[in-house]
Amino acid sequence: MRKTYLLAIAFAVLSCKDTSNDSNSATTTTDKEYLTPFEKGNGNQTATYQECIDFYQQLAAGFSTITIEEVGNTDAGKPLHVVHYSNKSIDWDSPNEDRIKIMINNGIHPGESDGIDATMMLMRDLATGTLKVDDNVIFSSVAIYNIGGSLNRNSTTRTNQNGPESYGFRGNARNYDLNRDFIKADSRNARAFATAFHKIKPDLFIDNHVSNGADYQYTLTHLFTQHNRLGGAAGDYLHDSLQPALEKALEKRSLPITPYVNVFNQSPEDGFSQFVDYPRYSTGYTSLWNVLGMMVETHMLKPYKDRVMGTKAIMEEMIAIGSRDIKKIKEVRKSNFKNFQENPFYASSFELDQTKADTLNFLGYEAINEESDLTGNKLQTYDRKQPFSKKTAFQNYFKATDSIRVPEYYVIPQGQWEVLDLLRLNNVIMKPLEKDSTFTVGTYKIESYDTASNAYEGHYPHSNIVVSEKVGKVRFRESDIIIPTAQPGIKYILETLEPAMSDSFFKWNFFDTILQQKEGYSTYVFEATAKKMLDENKELKREFDSLKRTDAGFAASNGAQLSWLHKRSPNYEPAHLTYPIYRLN
Repeated sequence: MRKTYLLAIAFAVLSCKDTSNDSNSATTTTDKEYLTPFEKGNGNQTATYQECIDFYQQLAAGFSTITIEEVGNTDAGKPLHVVHYSNKSIDWDSPNEDRIKIMINNGIHPGESDGIDATMMLMRDLATGTLKVDDNVIFSSVAIYNIGGSLNRNSTTRTNQNGPESYGFRGNARNYDLNRDFIKADSRNARAFATAFHKIKPDLFIDNHVSNGADYQYTLTHLFTQHNRLGGAAGDYLHDSLQPALEKALEKRSLPITPYVNVFNQSPEDGFSQFVDYPRYSTGYTSLWNVLGMMVETHMLKPYKDRVMGTKAIMEEMIAIGSRDIKKIKEVRKSNFKNFQENPFYASSFELDQTKADTLNFLGYEAINEESDLTGNKLQTYDRKQPFSKKTAFQNYFKATDSIRVPEYYVIPQGQWEVLDLLRLNNVIMKPLEKDSTFTVGTYKIESYDTASNAYEGHYPHSNIVVSEKVGKVRFRESDIIIPTAQPGIKYILETLEPAMSDSFFKWNFFDTILQQKEGYSTYVFEATAKKMLDENKELKREFDSLKRTDAGFAASNGAQLSWLHKRSPNYEPAHLTYPIYRLN
């Protein structure tokens, strides 16, 4: 048994050396005391939840540069563990703007476990000094984000994936896909993440995943946050400097990388567009605070060992770039905060700019369309015996198609406690009114919207939202909440409170109570009132008669006619379709 154990350790150490081209990755005697389950195994195994936490606790006990903390709670009933590395002590009450702060998220989909194992080894290498970094680095990681999914371990649910031997499940303890939950925060996991995120205030953020879709030669792909939506100097730096620097650094290590291949059932060589990370996703959420974010997407069909070591290499290079470019990164983020707070308008919708594209030297495999023996229909597959390098269009430019005028303040009635709790969780600056007050405000009316017919992540989201705005006086109560927009959280405020935004609170059903009338009427009683309204208001009668002449359905329906008149009567409740968030200038 002892001989087998020693051989396994030797194999793991040699595997670690062979896969990484970084001269700092040689394993030391100290490292051997902190081998991960991945290294101890056969290169196709990932740590369990408990093995992961035990490893970090052992590492923290052995090295003063490593700390581990419990943040909040998760849907699985266990706390979220966040691990930090720093050569110098960290004062979390300070903004730490002299340090490059890098935050990693692992195990959001626990079947995509590459980052869990890669980060365990990387933290060990940082602690032991095997990987040497400057004192200006704070490196923080969520050990395993989706704890419930990690505990739900199996070997079958990642249908197409090549390893590891067993892994966690995509859904969390309440079957949420946590990478759709950052804005709506239905899960305790998302709320714990927000707490950790706003404590760390990272400059760079990486979420480690495994890709699906097409087949190609790359083990590694990246999905940087969409640079036009990030906007300003930060968006330019991400696209023009950070992404190329990472690609060149990995190329020197013989680890080619390409943008996330956003295609399904078609060949990438025909060109593809960038995946847009709306605020429901991790990098879309973190970008609301001008964080430079990316998802690592390793390829599901490549060997697990290669995927893990490639993920580790990406994080190593991002640490190096961040440490080297700290001055520039701080500068572009500061510029973005300033510009968004000073700009009177904010882009509310984007579309793909078909006039622009980057060109990739894409390393793919020839697509084969042959009749399936199973279905009898054409089926696209890929021939790995026919690799190619082809110029491929990558459409990663988006343009704003509409904008909103940014108010100086939003006023939120204190009864909207669920929304207010999320705003507070995200460090939004607000204050209660000290006395009852009347303000002239803009009030939205929901004119039209569509609602999904199938459930999506616990909701039936709205889309195609159209609003109108009316300005008038509204009376507010003492302790209603006023929120200035000139603050660091301006993008989060606008993206959540403006109802037509892509991931607004309205879209996610937070205000569905306004879509239903609470008071009704009896037709046989109200008809007399309706007749009196038409007799006393000639303009209303002309509009009513015109509608009866031009709309056969309206003319044939007593209910439609009386409802139309009721909505124009003093009896109609003002709360119906009135959005209960107010804009104040």
